[in-house]
Amino acid sequence: MIKVNEAAFFGYPVTDLARARKFYEGTLGLKPTGEPTTVPWIEYELGNATLGLGAYPGWNTSRDGAMIALEVDDFAKAVAELRQKEIPFHYEPTETPVCHFAIVRDPDDNAIMIHQRKPGHS
Repeated sequence: MIKVNEAAFFGYPVTDLARARKFYEGTLGLKPTGEPTTVPWIEYELGNATLGLGAYPGWNTSRDGAMIALEVDDFAKAVAELRQKEIPFHYEPTETPVCHFAIVRDPDDNAIMIHQRKPGHS
């Protein structure tokens, strides 16, 4: 049996890497770990996880595919910044007993959850 140690990365297909970088870096404030090489791919370290974006034939975007949840320090501030940048919410900001969350979409319609756990919840 194969032994899996951890997730290597989470990946999203994109149709235009430059446009995607503008959203992920300019809107969400992520910092790339390097520059694309011969493969149209860029990675962002997110604590103990990595998000990779790739734009190549055969890997198609889907609005109903995977979703990444980005844990933020200040949920209200993150929501305000997204509204200021006129990013539409796919799922309006919501409070649950354990967290606050909202869902937006990147330029290729991939879902991005903005999330903040309440104290005492992990």
